[in-house]
Amino acid sequence: MTEHIYFLGIGGTLMGSLAQLAKDLGFRVSGSDTALYPPMSDLLADAQIEVFDHFDPRQLSPAPDQIVIGNAGQHRGNPAIEYILDNGFNYVSGAEWLGNNILRDRWVLAVSGTHGKTTTASMLAWIFSANGKEPGFLIGGAPNNFDSSAKNGSGAYFIVEADEYDTSFFDRRSKFVHYRPKTLVINNIEYDHADIFASLREIQDQFHLLVRSLPGSGLIVVPQDDQNIKEVLDSGCWTSVQQINTRSEIDNVSGTTENSLHWACQGTASDFEVFEKGRLAGRVSWSMIGEHNRSNALCAIAASRHAGIAVSDACEALSSFQGVKRRLEVIYKSDLLTIYDDFAHHPSAIKKTLDGLRSHAPSDRIVAVIEPRTHTMSLGALQADLTLSTGSADLTHWFKGENIKWNLEQVAHNTLTPSLVSTSINELIELIEKESESKVRTHIVIMSNGAFDGIYKKLVTRLSH
Repeated sequence: MTEHIYFLGIGGTLMGSLAQLAKDLGFRVSGSDTALYPPMSDLLADAQIEVFDHFDPRQLSPAPDQIVIGNAGQHRGNPAIEYILDNGFNYVSGAEWLGNNILRDRWVLAVSGTHGKTTTASMLAWIFSANGKEPGFLIGGAPNNFDSSAKNGSGAYFIVEADEYDTSFFDRRSKFVHYRPKTLVINNIEYDHADIFASLREIQDQFHLLVRSLPGSGLIVVPQDDQNIKEVLDSGCWTSVQQINTRSEIDNVSGTTENSLHWACQGTASDFEVFEKGRLAGRVSWSMIGEHNRSNALCAIAASRHAGIAVSDACEALSSFQGVKRRLEVIYKSDLLTIYDDFAHHPSAIKKTLDGLRSHAPSDRIVAVIEPRTHTMSLGALQADLTLSTGSADLTHWFKGENIKWNLEQVAHNTLTPSLVSTSINELIELIEKESESKVRTHIVIMSNGAFDGIYKKLVTRLSH
């Protein structure tokens, strides 16, 4: 009889991807969640995985061979958790299941950091796929070059998005400590996840646990100018480090030391040359915009080079990279109006996205629509940073949901550009609809890491009529 694995919290990015991998390996897979929305709900449906929108003990009868428990909402006191514990079922965290069942015998390339993990991991997966490596991958989003967010692959390599959020209610370490990579990208480190980390130092401590797990023959790829990463590596590092810098003077790159092999580039964010140790090694010409994506690309190129893929081949693959859903994804377009769905939810990510769009469209009108939704946002930990995040927008609409207990109106008042606060989705849609009447070319960027009460579909339907 086929082994049955039940995923509790299957709608999450990690858990939904794990469910797809388990189904691909031949397991019988089912699961439940209280928050199911695209793109993960669509991916699970496409994989023909049995999904319930609530937990019912009958879903565990007869008892599954193993229960994989996610993190979001899965805590003591949750009826599902209490039922599993009371009945002595076999359970494991999602990250540990991945590490033990998928990653142990593979060359693991892990992409970590506060921002850019999904996009950079998607770039890596495409580089390896385009070069015939048949990689496995697990990505916390929906890359447009693939029809799923996870694949076992038949090759030796596995690319994984490595999250610093804690593993489960019974394992408070970051998920990525279970992955044991050989190649590690750290895009950046900033303060986030205020619900579980009291300080930046606590986050850095988790990253150092990850660094300690790498072999001496491995590689760590980092940006040159991130002081928070430098502090982690200065705490002890036994693996070679290569630095990337998108703003380096090319003439100065060749003088770097062996342990800080620089990668650099020159050109625009959408068309740039790549230099390895000061030597021209390839060129990327693609549809992506923003300096942050050029940095992501350099990290992906450096990581793939460690695994033996020529820089020119990696650059050629990136030139056909199609991005990731909900990363500045166009969901509506008319002659003068473009509306984007973007996952940015941390002040730094909001700023980088808007700055990139402004660089791409310097004379157009940009309107940001932001839902501060994460645990960090709901706790009000980054209010000061939010006031500086929307400088590239001409107008910002802030949505104040029930989770916001702090003074969002004060943040809006202190921003560098005009801001409005709404507490009703319908009101917000009406305000955005008025923007569609503008006689100048306008870009509206809707930013949230959740379903945003269905605003995307509601807005597009309204504008289409």
